[in-house]
Amino acid sequence: MELISFLNYKKKSTVAKAKSGDNDAFLALINENRLNVYRVARGILKSEHDIEDAIQNTVIKAYEKINTLKKDEFFKTWLIRILINECNEIIRKNKKIENINKDSNEEKYNDTYENIDLINAINGLNEELRITTVLFYFEDMTIKDISAVLKIPEGTVRSRLSRAREKLRERMREV
Repeated sequence: MELISFLNYKKKSTVAKAKSGDNDAFLALINENRLNVYRVARGILKSEHDIEDAIQNTVIKAYEKINTLKKDEFFKTWLIRILINECNEIIRKNKKIENINKDSNEEKYNDTYENIDLINAINGLNEELRITTVLFYFEDMTIKDISAVLKIPEGTVRSRLSRAREKLRERMREV
């Protein structure tokens, strides 16, 4: 129990240091969460270029707005919320570009993971199901945390997870 208290204290103090302007503490927090951030971005966006942009914009916004974080222990949730907003902004911009360049024959980026049936099935889900699935299964976020991050009721999170599981079952049967 003391180890958990120590780790929580250490994490809180790192966030507190970052909030007081300690760049090394901020970088440590970003480094600690980099895999989680990448996985969430990868679950929402398909292009590696867009993923990199979303992560870069997220880090910049988090750095600029870290003083707005009310509870230090929610740094990861706060960071992922910023990331989701950035991903949604990129999706909106890409839709505008697609409408302008409908006849454009751009080459698609092939990710080394695209051959994995489950990843393909997850990427085939609509955006709200895909985001919820990635946060729950890949980021191990609780239904309560997902509800807070996405600003939707917990019951909606549960129903999205249920619908996503059903669609994934169907798609995996087809494979």
